[in-house]
Amino acid sequence: MNLASLFAEIAERLRKLVSDNIEVDGTALAIPEDLDIHLSDSGVSSTDIVALAKLIAQEFNVSISPEECADLNNLKSVVGFLDGKAA
Repeated sequence: MNLASLFAEIAERLRKLVSDNIEVDGTALAIPEDLDIHLSDSGVSSTDIVALAKLIAQEFNVSISPEECADLNNLKSVVGFLDGKAA
């Protein structure tokens, strides 16, 4: 699998995780195609962000330290982080 397709697969899996598990005021979160969305700025609670981080760790079989989690400030950076872990 080439890097572009791996990146696209990670992005799609992450998009599905967010769509299936994150809501703001009872509505699914609209995720832009480029994944450049900050969850906290979009109204996602810190509790939901922590729960999502745990789901991401399980889904992608990685560990995410609190420091790494703090650095992952948008979904695009999460994809890059996961892509780096897969390499």
